[in-house]
Parts: sequence; C-alpha cells; structure tokens
Amino acid sequence: MKQTHVYLVPGLAAGKEIFRNIKLPDEKYPLHILEWMIPEKRETIQEYAKRMASRIMEDHFILVGVSFGGVMVQEMEAYLKPKKVVIISSVKSRNELPARLKLARKTKAYKLVPTSLVSNVSDFTKFAIGPRTKKRLRLYNEYLSVRNKTYLDWAIQQMVQWKREKASEEIIHIHGDQDAVFPIQNIQNAKIIEGGTHVMIINKGSKISQQLLNILENYG
Repeated sequence: MKQTHVYLVPGLAAGKEIFRNIKLPDEKYPLHILEWMIPEKRETIQEYAKRMASRIMEDHFILVGVSFGGVMVQEMEAYLKPKKVVIISSVKSRNELPARLKLARKTKAYKLVPTSLVSNVSDFTKFAIGPRTKKRLRLYNEYLSVRNKTYLDWAIQQMVQWKREKASEEIIHIHGDQDAVFPIQNIQNAKIIEGGTHVMIINKGSKISQQLLNILENYG
C-alpha cells in the first residue's frame, strides 16, 4: 500500500500534545510531528524553515501547520515538494492578520510581551477572573509546552513581521468561524469549521481529522 506521510507543525509555543485528537488511518497516512527547535542567533524564518524541512525524510507527503505552524509550513514549502500544504487556524499572508497585529508590527509593541513569564503560566491562575479564564489558562498550561524564551521572542517577532504579501492559491486553509486570534472576517478562501475557535485542533479534532482525510483522498 502506497503511503502518504502527514507532517504536522504545532502552533506557537505548542508541543505535540495538540495533535492528540487527530486520527487518520495510520497504515495509509502515518503522522509525524515536527516539534519546534531553538532558533539560532539572528536566524531568519527562511533559514529556520530550511532546517525544519531537512527533517523530512519521505518523498510522498503533505504538510499541515497550525497557527504559527501554518506560517512555517508555507515557508518550508520553498525547500520541499509536498503533495499539498494545509494550514489550520492560521493566515496565508500578512493581509489576513488582524489590525492589532498589524499595529504591533508598525509600533514594534510585540517586543513588550513578557515571554519570560510564560515559563510559569500556572502562576497566572491567581489573576484569572471567572471560570472561562481559568479553563483557558489550564489549556495553556497543558498544551503550550515550549517555554524557551529565545524561541518565544523569535517566534512572536516572526509571526508579527511575516512579509508574505500574496497568498498562494494552492494552500488549503481550514479555519474556525469563532477564531478570536485570526478573526474569520479577515480570512479568504477557507474551509469553515462552525463553532471552531483558535484552539479547535484540540476540541474539534474529529471534524478536522475528517477534513484532512478528505484532502488526503483527493491529493494524497
């Protein structure tokens, strides 16, 4: 049986745990998770993407990226020949970024984000107001396992300063209509998941798995 390998890149600061609800027929579509590496000094996103791409050994594969991982797989495509590139809860160009991130790029406000505090996310629970915030913080604590400050500072800067002006028409985009990080009104040409938030890779895994299976059956 010919296999199509599925390479998954998680969101910013996220680890392999975010993909635990993604289920595909393993004998036909083996899953591989490309976890984040610590960036080298002054490394560009293109240089980093080339290093990420060098970890792919198979010839027959698709790339799937979530959030900032979606940006990364688009950059990785320059060094690879995937059957398809799929992004989830992400953006295809800087034009799909929300106004607050565009403003952060102009003002460089992203440099004020205290990423050193992320290493103690659980400490934020004492500041939580209401159960929804506490639940969100528990999610962060469980799934945002990459706490290295060098990586976080670099990744936030790359996300905010991403230079891609024109979206590729070949990218398949899966997006939730309740995404608060990348609001749906800024997103063009996406497969919509009703009720999907920015963390739908976690809580709508079955729907996303079905979307991926449909894509693989068409392009794999």
